[in-house]
Parts: sequence; C-alpha cells; structure tokens
Amino acid sequence: MAAEIHSRPQTSRPVLLNKIEGHQDAVNAAILIPKEDGVITVSEDRTIRVWLKRDSGQYWPSIYHTVSSPCSCLCYHHESKRVFVGQDNGAVVEFHISEDFNKMSHVKTYPAHQNRVSDILFSQESEWVVSTGHDKSVSWMCTQSGALLGRHCFSSWASCLQYDNDTQHVFVGDYSGQITLLKLERQTYSTITTLKGHEGSIGALCWDPVQRLLFSGASDHSVIMWDIGGRKGRTVLLQGHHERVQAVRYLQLTRQLVSCSSDGGITVWNMDTPREEAPQWLDSDSCQKCEQPFFWNLKQMWDSKTLGLRQHHCRKCGKAMCGKCSSKRSTYPLMGFEFQVRVCDDCHLTIKDEE
Repeated sequence: MAAEIHSRPQTSRPVLLNKIEGHQDAVNAAILIPKEDGVITVSEDRTIRVWLKRDSGQYWPSIYHTVSSPCSCLCYHHESKRVFVGQDNGAVVEFHISEDFNKMSHVKTYPAHQNRVSDILFSQESEWVVSTGHDKSVSWMCTQSGALLGRHCFSSWASCLQYDNDTQHVFVGDYSGQITLLKLERQTYSTITTLKGHEGSIGALCWDPVQRLLFSGASDHSVIMWDIGGRKGRTVLLQGHHERVQAVRYLQLTRQLVSCSSDGGITVWNMDTPREEAPQWLDSDSCQKCEQPFFWNLKQMWDSKTLGLRQHHCRKCGKAMCGKCSSKRSTYPLMGFEFQVRVCDDCHLTIKDEE
C-alpha cells in the first residue's frame, strides 16, 4: 500500500520519553529547540514557557513569561534566538532568548491583526514577519522598523500559511477550502493564483522549497499534493483519514509525508510510490452509462416518463453515474484512496488485486 495504515494497535509502539505538565489551559503550540534538550510552548493561559531537560531527566521551565492575551501560535528562529508569538487580540509579539535559554527579552509588538492570529512565519532573508488571522487577512511586517508593510483580505478566515524565501511567495489557506498564492513586495503584492481542490476548510500547509511541492490538509479528511514546480497544475489526492487533517509534515530525506487527524490518527505516505492523478469530476444531465436522467433534468424525465436519479461520481474515471451503475466500492492507493470509495462497474473490473 502507498500508506501504512493499521486498524489495530501494534506490538511496536512509541515509547513515552517525557511528559511536560504545567500549563493551566490548552497548549496551542510547542517547538523543539534544535541541538538542545528543550521545548518552547505557548498556551491559552497567556504564558510562554521555555522548558529545559535537567540532570534528573525531567523538563523544568527555565523561562516563564506572561503576556496580555491568550497565545494562539508560535514561531521560533534558532539561529537568531528570536521568538514570535501570535495572540488572541491580534498582536504579534517578538522576543529574544539568551544563549543559555534562561532569559527572554521583549523586542517589538506588531499590530498585525484585528482578531486572533492563526499562524506566523519569519523570514530572516527578507526581515519580514508574515501572519494570518481570523480577521480574514494576511499581513507582512518589517522586523527592523516594526512597520506594517502590507495586508491582503480574504472572504473567509485565514487559517494557515507557508512562505518561500527565494521568490517571496506566500501560500495562504482559508476556511472556504481555497489556497491563495501571493507574491509579496514592500508596500504592495500581487495575486498569482488560487488553488481549489478541497471541499472543507484548510487545516495545515507544508512547503518543500527544493522540489517545490505544496501539501495541504483539510477538514474533508484529505491531503493534496500540489506540484507547483511542475507548472502543469498536477495534483495528487491522498485519502487516508476518517476525520479532519490538522497537521502535515514532509520529510525530504526519506521522501515521506506525515499527516495527522483530529481523531489521533497518523498516516505515513511514501511519496516515492508512483501515483495517478485523480480525475476531474465530469458534468452531465444524465448517467453516462445507462443514460437515465438525473433529478434536475426535467425535460428528459418528462419525455421518458421516469423519475430522476441522484448523481454520483466514479472516483477512478470521474464520470457522472447513477447509484445503480456505481454500486461497487474499492480501494485504489495509486490515486491515494486508502479506504474504499465509489467506483463505476466498468472501472471496478479493471482494478487489479496488486493495485
């Protein structure tokens, strides 16, 4: 199979190394400190904490800082020891952590949004902080002057983002299920394209700048790989979850994609596996096999004196079918369907066991 999915607990299970306790409310973000036994966390309880592993093997807070509003998201740049924290009141606060991780100093507060900040990224090359918020906007600010450089508004909440340092392109996912690609400049921007493929709100984005691949997870339980570098509009649909996808990470060295859903499921996708692009769903007023009318085709219903049928689609060929002509179900990992989906009778006969 293209993804390794087990319905039952396996004998080989992850080993719990440590459990960090101390926050009084939901922890919204946690980041491991590279080359250190340390973790940075932010919470709804308005605290930012830096935890270091002690000689006893336990993690204890070396920094405990309280801000004015609940902390919604976090970004950490290890080389410069800069921490950016998004807040529920729309502000983004920048801190600097000392080399020994025992002191944190306030640097700037950016008036980024009018509502809760949903995601933050920092670009050292541009010296920009880019953020999205529940005020339906993406903002980019200069870290040297603290000034707001620009803002773009959407029709829905902006939920997550990814940024390409080389081209200054930003990908913004929103609650309508769309991903907008913008080219950012100082004081201006341009809209490049809008990626449409999900049927639910975008929960997570992951960008691979080397192969120029964008991965998105959404509440429609699916993950989509967008081949941005190929410039041919190629997309690969991956369906291996039963609930909304809320995190995706791509491991470039092993060519593996890890996706997590709200029911606790974790799926590991082997992206070296040859895959077929899922077809576009075709439009038709009648079944493309038996030619029976669908329920909105009033003329054919009247002429044939029959009741209209509900329209379905074969996931393998994309044809519009009635329920009788698409009654079969099958998995098809080559197109990313790890669970059984609707296929028409003709396509069902062509699917081989080894596929």
